[in-house]
Amino acid sequence: MSTKDLLTPFSNAASQTFKLLLDLDVSTDSSQPTENCEETKEQVNIVIEITGDLAGEVMYSFPKDTTLEMVKMMSGMEFNEIDDFVKSALGEIANIISGNAMTGLSQSQVVCDIRPPKILEGGALPAGKECSIYRTKVKTSIGDVELNFRTV
Repeated sequence: MSTKDLLTPFSNAASQTFKLLLDLDVSTDSSQPTENCEETKEQVNIVIEITGDLAGEVMYSFPKDTTLEMVKMMSGMEFNEIDDFVKSALGEIANIISGNAMTGLSQSQVVCDIRPPKILEGGALPAGKECSIYRTKVKTSIGDVELNFRTV
């Protein structure tokens, strides 16, 4: 499976989810191979493990300002800090995107499943793991969300 074939279901699912849930227009960057990730204290990383024909994980990196605006748009409530409610909402967004991506992969006869999201605060990266092999960004009017994918 090529990089494009791997990332396209995720970027398409993210675009559709942001459009349906938040009424945001989006565009995506091309995928890029990467050797390392940069930790940023002003973001939240959501990691979802993928099992099945394609084993690995996808990490969604949400900048703090983008996170707070997304949750405000979803809930109608104003947030100044990333609390448990905000983290839960982000986990759900990542779960929806990943579930929709699994549907996209299944159309290519790649059968996978996802595990519950893990929320990493303060820009932390998964412990003991190198960064993803492939990276793409979903650009919205309220900020960019980075998708990092790594196979195992």
